[in-house]
Amino acid sequence: MQLALKIDVDTYRGTLEGVPRLLQLLDKHQTRATFLFSLGPDHTGRALKRIFRPGFLSKVSRTSVVSHYGLRTLMYGVLLPGPDIGKRCKSILQSVRDHGHEVGIHTWDHIRWQDGVEHANASWTAKEMHQAAERFHDIFGMAATTHGAAGWQMNDHAFELTATLGFEYSSDTRGHSPFLPYVNGNVIPCPQLPSTLPTLDELLGVGNINPDNVADHVLRMTATSPTQPPVYTLHAEMEGMQLLPVFDHLLSGWHAQGYRLGTSRALYEQLDLKQLPVHAVVRGTVPGRSGTLMLQGPAVY
Repeated sequence: MQLALKIDVDTYRGTLEGVPRLLQLLDKHQTRATFLFSLGPDHTGRALKRIFRPGFLSKVSRTSVVSHYGLRTLMYGVLLPGPDIGKRCKSILQSVRDHGHEVGIHTWDHIRWQDGVEHANASWTAKEMHQAAERFHDIFGMAATTHGAAGWQMNDHAFELTATLGFEYSSDTRGHSPFLPYVNGNVIPCPQLPSTLPTLDELLGVGNINPDNVADHVLRMTATSPTQPPVYTLHAEMEGMQLLPVFDHLLSGWHAQGYRLGTSRALYEQLDLKQLPVHAVVRGTVPGRSGTLMLQGPAVY
């Protein structure tokens, strides 16, 4: 059984502090993962405008955003200029590749993308994605081959660009199994490997779930052999920092359950691309997460 580890790196602090800690922990478990980077300015503070979004305040109170992200991070883009993550943390990003992990694109400006892409036009979308692709090439000396959208937020133009920008596969959706997305009457020839398991910030504070028992809660979800390999998305700002012991517990638990842990690419390389089902992509909700995001929709054929 395989289980893919997809690590979203949203912020400057997450890159600077969370990523090195995750590298040490993954080395301890002799495990490799897929790291997806925010490559431009950190404007996390601008997320405060989501205060009127249904469910946002309850999520903030459940997950203790200030303690995980830090007060300074919550000021970037509002009271403090947003640091350029790709420029300031170039050596850290390169060290991830040098440790043998897969590297890819999360976004250019995490908050700008997450809050703006749903209603953006083709020009806006292309500019954001091209900026990220160019910065990735500047850092790694090669084109990115995978993409995982910030907040699982996409639009039709972005799905089309996953193919034209040359990504071999993407993980921009939530769902249950790999598929080819169907957008505007066309099949996008860039497979989607959707995240299949809930994230810690969706679970913490719900019922009696807390940092002491959340790992066991997730492990119960993977205790029986799944029909499709699970994809677990974690965040450098959470599992790479205060929740590092939780991730340590998860890694040990998954090894004990018999999973082969690795990159999303390891799953992609097992796919029979000619047999992949085609699914629509739809906007919907996920328990524990505010707002809407992109989901694997009904099968087209």
